Amino acid sequence: VQLQASGGGLVQSGDSLRLSCVTSGETPIDMAWFHQAPGKERQFVAVIRRTTGDTNYVDSAKGRFTISRDNAKNTVYLQMNDLKAEDTGVYFCAARLTEFGNFDYWGRGTLVTVSS
Repeated sequence: VQLQASGGGLVQSGDSLRLSCVTSGETPIDMAWFHQAPGKERQFVAVIRRTTGDTNYVDSAKGRFTISRDNAKNTVYLQMNDLKAEDTGVYFCAARLTEFGNFDYWGRGTLVTVSS
């Protein structure tokens, strides 16, 4: 599975961004977004089941972020609203091929910088 994330940029606090992740190769069962803030470990943000569209979010993302997918385009999105300075960092998309497996496939990440 190959993943290519895009959509990051420099925005102001309160702005919105939509990240995209295009996949190719083998079809994953789940797609997810992770966030790595400067100097911190990478952390889970949201996941979506490709077939059903079922989603799950970290508490800090609930109500502000929405993960979605377009299977026809092999693309997963992360709509981020009301961005805050703590949302700054690199966002990675990831994929796994089995329901309870590890996220073994990663894109390079896209940088989001939120200025306050």
